[in-house]
Amino acid sequence: MDQFIARQPILNVHKKLFAYELLYRGAKHYALDKVSGNRATASVLSSVFLTKDIKDISGFRPCFINFPQKLIEEMLPASFPKSQIVVEILEDVQPTEKVISACQRLHEDGYTIALDDFVYHRQLEPLIELADIIKIDIRMTPLDTIMRTLNLLSRHKVKLLAEKVETLDEFEKANKLGFTYYQGYFFCKPEHIKIKELSANKASLLALLAEVTKKTTTIEKLHKIINTDLAITYKLMKFLNSAYFYRLQEVKTVKHAIAYLGEKELRRFIMLMIVSELAVKKPGELVRLVLVRAKFCELLGLASPLPCDASELFMMGLFSLLDTMLNRPMKDIMEHLPVSKNIKDALLLKTGHYTTFLKIPIAFERNQDAVFTRLLAELGIDPDRAGKCYLVAIRYANGLM
Repeated sequence: MDQFIARQPILNVHKKLFAYELLYRGAKHYALDKVSGNRATASVLSSVFLTKDIKDISGFRPCFINFPQKLIEEMLPASFPKSQIVVEILEDVQPTEKVISACQRLHEDGYTIALDDFVYHRQLEPLIELADIIKIDIRMTPLDTIMRTLNLLSRHKVKLLAEKVETLDEFEKANKLGFTYYQGYFFCKPEHIKIKELSANKASLLALLAEVTKKTTTIEKLHKIINTDLAITYKLMKFLNSAYFYRLQEVKTVKHAIAYLGEKELRRFIMLMIVSELAVKKPGELVRLVLVRAKFCELLGLASPLPCDASELFMMGLFSLLDTMLNRPMKDIMEHLPVSKNIKDALLLKTGHYTTFLKIPIAFERNQDAVFTRLLAELGIDPDRAGKCYLVAIRYANGLM
């Protein structure tokens, strides 16, 4: 039976990707609220390490995985590579002798241990001594409680991870408090700065994006764009020779690459490269996120019985965070891009059935199970297929990044 997982990024103080937390997303015919913590963790581990290539999911980054009491006592984390997992101990785990003994052995063997949704209690001291990272929900925890907790933890050699960081203001406040890692989607928000004219470089990139987006663009124009940009040429070759394509023969020339991709895919690839250049001063995870969204939206369009243009859904996902990348209102950006009314309605007004396609990746990213299930039902998409689409989208993004 297929098991599905989602991942949430964890960034460092420089907004660079540090790790992912892997989240159980259920299996076909199983309601998420009916699945025990033991089953969920076991399913994540088997899906990632036994049935899927871990590199597809993690991109060589550590994976935070929730471990409930029973699985810690049974030393299940020791069955998996210490370089690839962070043992995340859930908040309801009791610090029994058996748990402390197991954590002591994991600590001595070099495993990284994190305490999830931490609320200080004196009886947790033995676990705090063994922990490397402590996670605090900055939205659910009052500021005075956070301050008191940080004071109590100051005598321990632990790093602090702020959970549920959804705005740049929350990121800045957590940074000032001394947190090292941040989990949440604050990096998806436009910075609240005075809007100024785009730099010449970004203005030209936006103009180039408009040219590529036009339906009248020819293969000759696209070829010219590639030939005048060494970076795009390099990335095109690297992408075509990545594991995503499973090619038997290496692509060696731009001409070969264009022939292999065709106009539609070549146009799409140049869009991807331009969007990544527009976000060059933003967290790298932002670009990775839109790549996954774009491919996921396209695959959902192909899976849905409802009438839609999968290529437009791809473009919608790709452009969904342009306002964050450029720190400009989406309305201003859309005025410069010749995209369809369906895309504009979804990105500007949040209306039309294209909006539902975009909401699904967002709900999946944020572990909003009820929303995700309801939206899939609206589009007539089987959850089994949706989970597979997500993994394909991750592999696609990895090939480009």
